[in-house]
Amino acid sequence: MEPTKHESKLCQHCGAGFECKAGSILLCQCIGVELTSIQREYITQRYDDCLCRDCLVALRAEYNAKQYSNRINSVVAQR
Repeated sequence: MEPTKHESKLCQHCGAGFECKAGSILLCQCIGVELTSIQREYITQRYDDCLCRDCLVALRAEYNAKQYSNRINSVVAQR
């Protein structure tokens, strides 16, 4: 059995280096970051390669903050 290859990458968002373990996904640094399909789409519309864990978490929070802001603005506009 051939050992699983890992790839050194630079995060497209912040430029930090990290090791992508897509071949051993349960060992990859991104495994614990849960994203909804809408959050995943938000990120993939902006980036076409892996991001570091910190940026995935930050972009998830950014998306959630924008959605919250949009809801607040919608409620305020209805008044």
